Amino acid sequence: MNILIVEDEKLAVRKLTKLLEETAPEFVIKGITPSIEATVEWILENRKSGNAEPDIIFLDIELADGQSFEIFNRVEIRSTVIFTTSYDEYALQAFKVNSIDYLLKPVQQEDLQRSIKKFYDLTGSQRKSEVPALPANLENILKNLQLQQPATDYRKRFLVKQGARMLSVEISEIAYFFIDDGVSFFKNLQGQKFVVDYRMDEMELFLDPDRFFRINRGLIVTHQSVTQIQPYYNNRLALTLKPAFDKESIVSREKTNDFKKWMGK
Repeated sequence: MNILIVEDEKLAVRKLTKLLEETAPEFVIKGITPSIEATVEWILENRKSGNAEPDIIFLDIELADGQSFEIFNRVEIRSTVIFTTSYDEYALQAFKVNSIDYLLKPVQQEDLQRSIKKFYDLTGSQRKSEVPALPANLENILKNLQLQQPATDYRKRFLVKQGARMLSVEISEIAYFFIDDGVSFFKNLQGQKFVVDYRMDEMELFLDPDRFFRINRGLIVTHQSVTQIQPYYNNRLALTLKPAFDKESIVSREKTNDFKKWMGK
């Protein structure tokens, strides 16, 4: 079992590490991050490298740069979460995300044992090296919790630099987002290019999927930016974009069917 610990107190990290070694020696700590920013970066880099998602994230709620609930707004969390905190006032909010338990600090061994048992029970695993898919009843619980959440507040505008001044650009004025030499940009409908201070994985989370579609790792398009669609080898699609894009605009094979459905909405 792979573990990520999100905790900004060194003493708490040492204690939890020791408890895990005593309680669940099959757990392997793959990472320790102290902040929201570091956690988002770790998850995205781990995903980019093709590594397996952590089976469990032990997540402190109060971090140096804010409450860890913000992580769920910045990146998709695919792991089971067990919250740790010195306060009990966040319990309801904790269970609105994919958390299975809530441990008050200082964490006690019997509480940790209970959480680990709950994890194995819910996943249908018997302390094996790999965790099978969540049972249908748990998936339904998580879906119901998601339905109870308020509608996603997608981005309506971006604040960008234009020379020495700042400019607020409405989302309706953006044609597409793209990566160039590791830097994120967008072009507006007039073909002007602006730097965006977000990774593509982050932008994909707060852009309205009815308006935007990520066709590959480095390009997110809008309906109005696509002027031509042509078959491309290996069951992919080649797009012509407006304003003109100076690189190939290829829909990856695994996204071709979803792209067709999206374009037909």
